[in-house]
Amino acid sequence: MTRDEAIARLQPFLGKDLRPLADAHGVTVWKDGKKNKGWAGMEVERLLGRPQDSKQEPDFGTFELKVVPVVRDILGRWSVKETMAITMINPKNVLEMPFEHSHLLDKLSALLICARVFTNEKDDSSLLLKTGGFDLGDGETFRQVQADYEVVRKTLREGGELTGWMGNLVQPRTKGPGKGVKTFAFYARTGFVSRMLKLNG
Repeated sequence: MTRDEAIARLQPFLGKDLRPLADAHGVTVWKDGKKNKGWAGMEVERLLGRPQDSKQEPDFGTFELKVVPVVRDILGRWSVKETMAITMINPKNVLEMPFEHSHLLDKLSALLICARVFTNEKDDSSLLLKTGGFDLGDGETFRQVQADYEVVRKTLREGGELTGWMGNLVQPRTKGPGKGVKTFAFYARTGFVSRMLKLNG
């Protein structure tokens, strides 16, 4: 399936509530009092005909799927609720790979990004608001993401500590099981995700 085919396949579901669809198709939203934060992405995968599996990131071969929650701000405009996880940071791999051969670039080179409406913490309902493609082609945005990646490489090379203060468009943040294990991932900042979605333009 190409990205354009995937976008076309999702068109009939725009404005539809993903939560009852997830419930009807056996996608777990809550279990033992804990929310599956990836439930909406799993349901969109199902709508695209991809069966659930144990992979951490959805993978359609030629493009990456991301589903992000959005809310209305005080002026009534849509805004991205939270940063978007892109890919885990493997320190050894990041040190060895220049940006042009990085997993980060692989993930951002071709995205199918979907916005879902965040209603409340229970996710009682969540409308599929918008879908679209994003490609990190050559240009100013490419160079800024590359610079953000190089800050992480330099910090790792010098034995420094990664923090969420780093990066203008992409930041390193902790992600993982916790419990004494500290792992990091690259996250797209909310402003960058909003630009990907063209939310108010």
